[in-house]
Amino acid sequence: MIARRALQQLPKASFARCISTTAPANASVATSEQAPTTGKAPKMKKFSIYRWSPETPDKKPTMQDYDIDLNTCGPMVLDAIIKIKNDIDPTLTFRRSCREGICGSCAMNIDGQNTLACLCRIEPEKQTKIYPLPHTYVVKDIVPDLTHFYKQYKSIKPYLQRNEADFPADGTEIRQSKEDRRKLDGLYECILCACCSTSCPSYWWNSEQYLGPAVLMQAYRWLIDSRDQHDYERKEQLQNSMSLYRCHTIMNCSKTCPKGLNPGLGISKLKQEMLN
Repeated sequence: MIARRALQQLPKASFARCISTTAPANASVATSEQAPTTGKAPKMKKFSIYRWSPETPDKKPTMQDYDIDLNTCGPMVLDAIIKIKNDIDPTLTFRRSCREGICGSCAMNIDGQNTLACLCRIEPEKQTKIYPLPHTYVVKDIVPDLTHFYKQYKSIKPYLQRNEADFPADGTEIRQSKEDRRKLDGLYECILCACCSTSCPSYWWNSEQYLGPAVLMQAYRWLIDSRDQHDYERKEQLQNSMSLYRCHTIMNCSKTCPKGLNPGLGISKLKQEMLN
């Protein structure tokens, strides 16, 4: 599913949340022999993880297998990945931060589904395959390059736009009715993990111009915010054949969202709003 390979040279400072090391990998299959014993019979589980390094750009990506004892590991896939890095292979590179489904850092493709590793429970009875988010450049291993995704997000100006004279003179907040506030439910909770956009075939085919589910849902969120005064400019930006209208309601976005949001519905409402 990975259509394009990694950028060979990227500034390390751009990926502050990326856990990376340079120690050499020793084997294609590794086990958690260093893990402390628990007194229970070992409950071994195999994880197959996508590996690629910009340090050896001519070497093709491979899948590397790791066997770990689930008795010495937490219940989530991210727990297993962290254990692999700490106890077996320090060269394994991935992103993670909050471990609570809030930051979106650990977005990856697990057994064919884009999701957050910190929210995905380990299935003990079968092998788990882990890839980076599909159709993105790969920085290293399961770290996707989301530079383009964030540039698209920046392009919609995801912040309140008001005339200077209309800000409260006393510096207090811009007030909003409860009814108007409720309109933002199901939109503002997006954590920009890119699971939905990278699961969308329309985004795979037209990612240079089509903004994708996550960004379009946020475009709608700011368009309907009663405190914003630049709705005309926001609509004008989307009034072309590609930015919005490449959505073909395939609905992969709504199926894969780890936060249970519905980007497809948001895009549908955005299209309706464009007619007003």
